Amino acid sequence: MTTESRCPVAHTPFPYARQGPFTAPAQYPEMVAKGVTQVTLAQSGLRVWTVTGYANVRSLLTDPRVSASRKHPGFPFYFIAPPEFRTETSFIGYDAPEHTRARGKVAAAFTYQRVQKMRGRIQEVVDEHLDRMLALAPPVDFHRLFSLSLPTTVICEMLGVPQDDHDFIIEHSNNMFGGRSTPEQRQAAIVEVNRYVEKLVRLKTRTPGDDVISMAIAAYEESGEEYTERDLVNMVRMLMNGGHETTASMISFGTAALLEHPEQLAKLLADPEGMIGPATEELLRVVTIGDVGVPRVALEDIEIDGTVIPAGDGILCLLLTANRDPEVFPDPDELILSRGSRKQVGFGYGAHLCIGAELARLEMQIVWTTLFSRIPSLRLVKPLEEVPRKEGAIVYGVHELPVTWDV
Repeated sequence: MTTESRCPVAHTPFPYARQGPFTAPAQYPEMVAKGVTQVTLAQSGLRVWTVTGYANVRSLLTDPRVSASRKHPGFPFYFIAPPEFRTETSFIGYDAPEHTRARGKVAAAFTYQRVQKMRGRIQEVVDEHLDRMLALAPPVDFHRLFSLSLPTTVICEMLGVPQDDHDFIIEHSNNMFGGRSTPEQRQAAIVEVNRYVEKLVRLKTRTPGDDVISMAIAAYEESGEEYTERDLVNMVRMLMNGGHETTASMISFGTAALLEHPEQLAKLLADPEGMIGPATEELLRVVTIGDVGVPRVALEDIEIDGTVIPAGDGILCLLLTANRDPEVFPDPDELILSRGSRKQVGFGYGAHLCIGAELARLEMQIVWTTLFSRIPSLRLVKPLEEVPRKEGAIVYGVHELPVTWDV
């Protein structure tokens, strides 16, 4: 058994840049071999532990000895977090039973059955976005015009956010999570989004509609639980940000991956109905945009692979290492659409599994079965390797994705 003082420490600031768009950072193989490694976060300077491998990650994400609460002093914020980040959170920053109760207020809106009823509307939104894109002369920025806008439209319609405000949501979300923001820009974005959501919550309280915000307000009132406007604001802000940023990144990366693997794309196009399910899971596995997106804190000493993580220390479960574990996914660096499986942990795992997972799956499936049939000559303007990526951001993504097609 090793102790904290003897555990190897990686001195290069973390998170590490990936070697290529779909290639893990160069440091990961050594970290996987060790199982547990201590790193220093680039912006906050915190020393935290990383846990790697499929079995370790899944085990820890269901372990009652770890907490998702940001109130712990050792919580591993990636950036210099303003004080309200510790207190103004939603259910993603709660532990049971608070997490279960708060998540339950909106969970019904994101079930598989409920999401499938949205299929027709999502198809309309996809077609509308493709119509607008095709009306322009190529090349265009696919990420800005399509990937960001589409899931924003969907989640904002679900929440009851007016169409005219969608660009506001995208801009401020990018300032909060884009990876290039200064602490001052991040703080300003939080303040502006909070003000906006406060007004929206008050409007829905006075005049409820058929939307998720109104559902949450009604659920709280019917439960008889004490709650504040701030509780609702934090929940709505989380759903708003999570409902477009992550899906947008996956749409862009998944589209680029298919274009750069034409033999795999051909298999999808040959049997879109049968292949789109596993193809989506495989793309989620290979990209793993939320690699560093599941921070935790040890509530007591935890031993993993012979190393003890002391109580109170922050932990990052590296999802990319779980999704590239060769014992679970043979030839893990290869994109093989037919082997796609829901064993992948791109949406996290356990009680905190992404609440919008089924919505994101459906959006991506409709996109990839529609996009290439409508624009068969779609191609990247330059290799994805040359496209600027959001290295070090909470959500791995691209800043742009130039594409073109035959007119």
